[in-house]
Amino acid sequence: MKLSVPRRATAAAGLALAGLLAGVAPTAATAQPQAAPAAPAFVAAAPDIPLANVKQHLTDLQAIANANGGNRAHGRTGYKASVDFVKAKLDAAGFTTTVQQFTYNGTTGYNLIADWPGGDPNQVLMAGAHLDSVSSGAGINDNGSGSAAVLETALAVSRAGLQPTKHLRFGWWGAEELGLVGSKHYVAQLPTTERAKLSGYLNFDMIGSPNPGYFVYDDDPTIEQTFKSYFAGIGVPTEIETEGDGRSDHASFKNVGIPVGGLFTGASRVKTSAQVQKWGGTATAFDRCYHSSCDTTANINDTALDRNSDAVAHAIWTLSAGTTPPPGKVFENTADVSIPDNGAAVTSTVDVTGVTGNAPATLKVDVNIVHTWRGDLVVDLVAPDGSVYNLKPFSSSDSADNVIATYTVNASTEVANGAWKLRAQDKAAQDTGYINSFKLTF
Repeated sequence: MKLSVPRRATAAAGLALAGLLAGVAPTAATAQPQAAPAAPAFVAAAPDIPLANVKQHLTDLQAIANANGGNRAHGRTGYKASVDFVKAKLDAAGFTTTVQQFTYNGTTGYNLIADWPGGDPNQVLMAGAHLDSVSSGAGINDNGSGSAAVLETALAVSRAGLQPTKHLRFGWWGAEELGLVGSKHYVAQLPTTERAKLSGYLNFDMIGSPNPGYFVYDDDPTIEQTFKSYFAGIGVPTEIETEGDGRSDHASFKNVGIPVGGLFTGASRVKTSAQVQKWGGTATAFDRCYHSSCDTTANINDTALDRNSDAVAHAIWTLSAGTTPPPGKVFENTADVSIPDNGAAVTSTVDVTGVTGNAPATLKVDVNIVHTWRGDLVVDLVAPDGSVYNLKPFSSSDSADNVIATYTVNASTEVANGAWKLRAQDKAAQDTGYINSFKLTF
């Protein structure tokens, strides 16, 4: 990943087990989080991506670096050897591969593109990762991790004989570390008609950081929801990705209007105490070996690599099936709001504008509250006119407190536009916590 300028502070974005609750009136009636709806029967479940296979690819990339001056950087023999290695795997698996050349600083660079036969050529789902390292090291987390996960997912597509609705394309980019050069070249040479066929681009840059966080790009809402739903389903909270916002290859696609999304586990930024509480690890850099010679196969967190590799496959299988419903209009507040221990209620507010008429009968309310020890929280949605929809009642028997769920309420009597509030109150002692995020989807 190329990080060259300071970023805005990380903001948390919560999510979401999707649920359906009929007809909640603005009274003391409750809305309980429901299990995620089953996928349509014709959508095959994504396979588990074998961690051992992904790690073997990283071992091979490390060996390539070792044999080529210790790196896989643009213009160096280690990079071209990396391209040849990935291409051979894909050719053997039945992909149609293309090596695209470009020139940067007088040196030839390479992108590798792989198309899986079949699918609607007018609806193309693409996933990619940069394959180059910096010149100072082998680049195993940055970005062997993303490259290996995308490669193994592509091979899983072949093993499954997947025939999705959309056409699948995968890309491995050169010279990302020098300013997204390879992906910019790829997008620039695409005719406007071909750009219009890309229904989405998924980017994976640094997904095995040794002190990991779980960050999801907050660009295209449908892609974002797909990743968040996966992580919510395995009980892993996520946050919005900000450290490298717009600084990896997805920016090349986003800048020409192509929907993008992706995953990230952190680079040189220091993990906060709240993030340590959420994900474990230490209050040190997510990747202490970022852009350094120690970014080797020893610089990988297996759990993060495994979870993110499976998330890559989940997104490919889900989004290529063409069955993901549009997400609606989304309003979100990701500013943390502290919840005082056994104290007064606090609120997180989103201002809804530009929505015609009343709220829908199935208003989605995504809640992410981080809270310690005992539940004992009362959580309400307060409409602009003051009507209250009780989402989580007081329960002294709660043993787990984090509220990471989607509620659906019937708010069809409420005017949509105005200030909607998520209200939370801690009604027991010895608790600490905060509202992590609050999102409404109309």
